[in-house]
Amino acid sequence: MSFAALEQAVYGIVCDVNNYLSNYTLVILLVACGLWFTIKTGFVQIRCFREGWRGVFGNFTMRGGKQEGGISSFQALTTAIAAQVGTGNIVGACGAILIGGPGAIFWMWVIAFFGMATIYAEAVLAQSTRQVNADGSVAGGPVYYIKHAFKGGFGKFLAGFFAVAIILALGFMGAMVQSNSIGESCSTAFGIPGWVIGVILCVIAAVIFIGGVQRIAAVTEKIVPIMAVLYLIGGLVIIICRIKYIPATFGIIFKCAFNPTAVLGGGIGAALYAAITQGAKRGLFSNEAGMGSTPHAHAQAKVKDPHEQGVVAMIGVFIDTFVVLTMTALVVISTMYVGDGPLAGGVANGVPEGIAKTNLAQLAFGSVFGTSLGNIFVAVCLVFFAFSTIVGWNFFGRINVEYLFGKKAVLPYSIIAIVFIFLGSILSNDLVWELTDMFNNLMVIPNVIALLALSGIVVNSAKKSRKGDRLDTK
Repeated sequence: MSFAALEQAVYGIVCDVNNYLSNYTLVILLVACGLWFTIKTGFVQIRCFREGWRGVFGNFTMRGGKQEGGISSFQALTTAIAAQVGTGNIVGACGAILIGGPGAIFWMWVIAFFGMATIYAEAVLAQSTRQVNADGSVAGGPVYYIKHAFKGGFGKFLAGFFAVAIILALGFMGAMVQSNSIGESCSTAFGIPGWVIGVILCVIAAVIFIGGVQRIAAVTEKIVPIMAVLYLIGGLVIIICRIKYIPATFGIIFKCAFNPTAVLGGGIGAALYAAITQGAKRGLFSNEAGMGSTPHAHAQAKVKDPHEQGVVAMIGVFIDTFVVLTMTALVVISTMYVGDGPLAGGVANGVPEGIAKTNLAQLAFGSVFGTSLGNIFVAVCLVFFAFSTIVGWNFFGRINVEYLFGKKAVLPYSIIAIVFIFLGSILSNDLVWELTDMFNNLMVIPNVIALLALSGIVVNSAKKSRKGDRLDTK
């Protein structure tokens, strides 16, 4: 059997698994979990939103510096955002719009709103159950609160299942997704072969991986603010140039959220199903709330109370979805789906040739900047976004490798991860995305089960904050 035939066979199997997990299990678990914590915490994502922003900017720094027994709250947030803000905000959002229509963005917003309460719970539990090792290093994340929730063999099984899933999903498959997107965008913009980009990424990643958590935190706290500002400025230029189409852009998002047939064609049931499932699936991949990845970063933060990091964690989801991803959506929809855009008539008869999720953002920016500059701008942003995600995800995988096999396994893990980074730059885009989706989905199951089992700890943390709010107002 040829490599291409084997790849196609694997792709079919993985798609079947994802159709079941993403379209049923994932939506139910994430929405139910988000609703549960939203209600039980008294809408913590609204009530403590300002407190979260104060927590972010109260710890803002670009100077780095070592922290004894962990990292700063701001470094923890930027490490989390480095993982959250990646190709999902550009390629993933474009894929959701193409397949589910502009209305998929609305469902991403819904998932993110409830996800802010979910990630609050994840951060609180990560802080509450973390362990400080003899050498002063901190170990924390879902495997620790899963074992806290379920004692004995069942807890060990769920924790082990999660650890294996996250190592495969983020440390290996996730790295492939990011390097794949970097390779394709750089090939389009600069004509550089994907394998060359893969080699360069591997060299840079190796230097950072060897430096450990302190180096990772130092890198992310510098690269995240720079990459976010760069992308937002570029997006604002497009929005200003297409300002007369912005009302229609929001209009089509809300209209297609409930009646996407105008863009997708077909029956209302199938079209609405595509919009919701794409919004949920890509929303998870983008903000990662409920997936169990970012709690590893929030566990490292040096804070006085778990609630402090919980509200800071919410800001990560807000920035990822309501700021960065929404910017992508406004740029793409205002240039491609409304007015004189090439997709203004919908995609009922299929997506026009030459348009795909991998180049839709480049076409959108290129419609204003010009083809060459648009390609270059998106490629540069994707390099920042995707590489920072590789760094963050590798760190999350490393914690779970240490949990399963001890510190001696970190170096072999890093070497294997670097190999996967290279493989991602040369493999097919569709297979890479489907593999990552599958293991992302598998991570959600044990993580959400533990979150719900320990909801009492989360609710008590939120209640303490409400008492504090009442005392502050007296």
